[in-house]
Amino acid sequence: MADEVKNTTENTEAEEVTEAVEEIEEAAEDAAEAVEEKDDEDNEQDEEAEKKEGKIVDDILEIVESTLLTVFVIIMIFTYLLHPVNVVGKSMNNTLMDKDRIFMTTVYSGPHYGDIVVINNDMAYFLDSTGNVIDKDISNSGLKECIIKRVIAEPGQTIDLDAEKEQVIVDGKVLDEPYIRQTMNDAGVMFNFPITIPEGYYFVMGDNRRESADSRNGDVGLIKKEQIYGKAVLRYSPIKDFKFLLFNKK
Repeated sequence: MADEVKNTTENTEAEEVTEAVEEIEEAAEDAAEAVEEKDDEDNEQDEEAEKKEGKIVDDILEIVESTLLTVFVIIMIFTYLLHPVNVVGKSMNNTLMDKDRIFMTTVYSGPHYGDIVVINNDMAYFLDSTGNVIDKDISNSGLKECIIKRVIAEPGQTIDLDAEKEQVIVDGKVLDEPYIRQTMNDAGVMFNFPITIPEGYYFVMGDNRRESADSRNGDVGLIKKEQIYGKAVLRYSPIKDFKFLLFNKK
């Protein structure tokens, strides 16, 4: 009887030990699972953090790329397409005033009648009695500078200036010139009008005819195409006078 009690006690103790071991193992498994879950959570958080960091870097790179592209486009525009020019003097009043700021383009067709052009007046060209072009050295002239005028006659056209009637006549037609401030009262003495403009040359005049040194002047004359820097396209300053300068030829 004593042995049975002893065996029962030992079995009970063994079962208790087994249960304790199982509980420990379960606790260990739970702890391991908790650790794994924690590791998974940490990994997910790390992945999310990495994704956020990657997105921030991508956003920064995109902004930098867009900024550089914009700067590049602006540089290209102002290098090859648009150039700022300051207007000096009154010869183009009232279309352009002294100290106006404009953009000219070096990419254009023509130029054609009515276009406003910026000119490197480094040499003056005239015609002899046979209609051949002769050049005049103007290195000592005060007009040896950059000037801005309007194209009045193109290559191949015949121009006549009637100072008495204050009219400009191109190919037999009196020009309707709504852009001028004052009519012309001086045809100059350098040409025997009418004249036919040679190929590669232009006859230019200012809109303020009585105060403009243009193709009528002995230090300007005909303008060679290679002397033209570019064509005026818009006035951007003063901002209140912002205006496109493209001529609407009717």
